[in-house]
Amino acid sequence: MTLSPAVTQLCHNSEDVFLDVCKLLLTYADNILRNPNLEKYRSIRIDGPTFSTKLLPISGAVECLFEMGFKEADTHLVFPTSASVETLKAVRDSIAAERDQRLPGRPSVTLMATAESQRSSGQPVSSLPAQPKSLQTSGSDLLMTLQSNSRHVLLYENPTLQQKARSCVPCGRLSAAAERKLKVAKEVDSDCRLGKEDFLVLELLHWFKYDFFSWVDCLPCSHCGGQTQNTGSLSPTTEDLHWGAQRVEKHQCQSCQRSTRFPRYNNPEKLLETRRGRCGEWANCFALCCRALGLEARYIWDSTDHVWTEVYSVSQRRWLHCDSCENACDKPLLYEVGWGKKLSYIFAFSKDQVVDVTWRYSCKHSEVLSRRTSVQEAWLLHTIIGLNASRQQSVSADRKRKLSERLVVELVEFICPKTPKAGELGGRMSGSLGWRTARGETGDADARNGKQNAGFVFTLTEKEKQDKRLHVSYNASKDQYCRVSNDLEVLHSWEGCLWEKESVFRKVENDWQMVYIARTEGSSAGRISWKFDFAPSELTIKSVSIKASSQTFNSGKVSWLLLSGLTKAHLVGDGSMQSFQSLKGSSELMVTAQLSGGDGDTAWQHSQIFRQSLKETGLSCFEVLVDLQDVER
Repeated sequence: MTLSPAVTQLCHNSEDVFLDVCKLLLTYADNILRNPNLEKYRSIRIDGPTFSTKLLPISGAVECLFEMGFKEADTHLVFPTSASVETLKAVRDSIAAERDQRLPGRPSVTLMATAESQRSSGQPVSSLPAQPKSLQTSGSDLLMTLQSNSRHVLLYENPTLQQKARSCVPCGRLSAAAERKLKVAKEVDSDCRLGKEDFLVLELLHWFKYDFFSWVDCLPCSHCGGQTQNTGSLSPTTEDLHWGAQRVEKHQCQSCQRSTRFPRYNNPEKLLETRRGRCGEWANCFALCCRALGLEARYIWDSTDHVWTEVYSVSQRRWLHCDSCENACDKPLLYEVGWGKKLSYIFAFSKDQVVDVTWRYSCKHSEVLSRRTSVQEAWLLHTIIGLNASRQQSVSADRKRKLSERLVVELVEFICPKTPKAGELGGRMSGSLGWRTARGETGDADARNGKQNAGFVFTLTEKEKQDKRLHVSYNASKDQYCRVSNDLEVLHSWEGCLWEKESVFRKVENDWQMVYIARTEGSSAGRISWKFDFAPSELTIKSVSIKASSQTFNSGKVSWLLLSGLTKAHLVGDGSMQSFQSLKGSSELMVTAQLSGGDGDTAWQHSQIFRQSLKETGLSCFEVLVDLQDVER
């Protein structure tokens, strides 16, 4: 009989451990099979002692529960009423039949859970093997990284520095916006479990990227303002070293040949003043801003050369991935799936602890394990536990208990099956095309060709269905959609509501204070589309009015097309509202813009849509107004 992956993994444990956990798993399954209608047998607490000490530390145990049909739901694993009892019985029988088999499993998460369980319960941590001599060099490098980042994040806890950060952040405006959006979310969904802090994180990310910090590929010449190239490094001054800039880039002007210094500051206090850099500076300063606003945040270091932030959501009881460079929140598979990164080690650093969070950012655990060859897993675990024990010497018992409970929930998340979301499929947007290409972060094969199915479809809310009207607008300077017909519901990010995009991106020109959507550099054509589906509401189009704006230069072209069933219509795209009666009777609508043409190296800039001043926060550059009617029978 062919074993399932979870049962195969379970068989890797020693005989005693295997038999003990089998007894527990079979009890869970048999209770449901004997009493299918009793609710108490369908739920397992994941923060209880049985789960954290007898299931979670055992390789394959929780995976077997998932294969049986259990689903994660807040503080419990639940066997839904819709789950297949036949599947549960098949996994149960497989476990019972294969108790004596032993096959290889997945070590790292199990080791972490076992050791954390021992440490939090006061038991001595099991003896772990020393680092082999052949790995001592790489182990030393990794240890230095763990130690230096663990020390660095303590800067974020300085009250004076936090106050300085708060003076830079428009706290009142962001807080008020978060309150408004939370209110709208709860009105739309009475079961909404989000909190104000969740919306505050989104507001802070948007403000940080578009109003506060700026990306640096090469600085403009400090003498003539011309374009420069990175031609090497310069010696840091005493002032540079004071602010943690051990590396200084030399940006040489292509016109006057003079050089401009670009110190890579590592002190977040200095970054509050310079407000520029690459991902290192962005994540460093953003983490400080999060802590200054009272958000529990940690700095994330990735061995494949990227850094970002995580913020703890109290209402959701989990850590949220936050990348300030990309204005991305809760898209952990962005790097592996979207950018095409080959991940190996990712660590989270906070004032309380260090956590190996690699598994949150991967849906290809076996591939990641094959690349984790720098150190032994047991050595890494022992090192992290030692760092945490030292850091938590002065932490209260209540805080230690809370950290341990969080880690248990986090480890369950790590081993839960993951499926990429639409927002995680695109390549990197921050940085120049050459820089992103050199780093291999433009995405997979389809993404490198620019094609990405975002997959968002506008369907009607109950209010829109009742009013028989859909009204959506987009403001490029705010980078947000407003669903006017649904009590001014706000949706962030230009790509968050797209049906499809191909070779297009949102360009922000901080020097000219302009923003627009254009083709990606090097592409000959770009395409973007929005989809509206009214069929589920049993309504059809009565009339459509659309406003779209586009601007071209030289030989650049923008073509707008409306598709509704078999009917096509062309949109001028001059910023005026156009009405279309010919689409009447259809239950769907597609709005598409095709960008092409242009001359020379900057041809990609010669066809633009939604060009708008960053100061025009009250004007929409795209509107779709659809009046609806009942289906004619």
